[in-house]
Amino acid sequence: MFAEKLQSAMNELNLNQTKLSVLTGIGKSSISQYLSGKNIPTEIRQQDIAVSLGLAPDYFTGNLKMNFSDSIPKLLPEDAARILNVGKDMIRKGLQDGVFPWGYAVHTSENRWTYFINAKKFAEIEGVTVQGV
Repeated sequence: MFAEKLQSAMNELNLNQTKLSVLTGIGKSSISQYLSGKNIPTEIRQQDIAVSLGLAPDYFTGNLKMNFSDSIPKLLPEDAARILNVGKDMIRKGLQDGVFPWGYAVHTSENRWTYFINAKKFAEIEGVTVQGV
C-alpha cells in the first residue's frame, strides 16, 4: 500500500528517486526499497515524506487522495525570493532543477509549471522567520 501511494505521488509530482531523496533527506537506496515494497518506513517517516511533498501528514497512513490544499504552510516563489533577496526567476529555476531541499516544481504543460515551497522547511533550512509558520 505505501509503495503504491509513494509511486503514485511521485508520478503525479513528476519526481524521480533523486529528487525525492533531496526533498526528504532519505537515501536513494532506502527510497528504492520503499518503492519495491522490501521495506516500509515507520509511520513518523511516512508523515515526514508526506509533508516534504506538500501532502497531508496522514496521506500515506490514511485513506486520503492527493490534496495540495491541506494544512501544509506554503510559500510562493515570489515570497521566497523576497525573503532571500534574490530574483524570483532564480527561485523558479532552482525549483525546476530540483536544487532546493525545501520545494519543487511540477511541469504541468509545455510552458507551465506549478511550484511548491514547504514554508516550515524553508524557514528551518534558510534560518529565517516566515509568517504563519
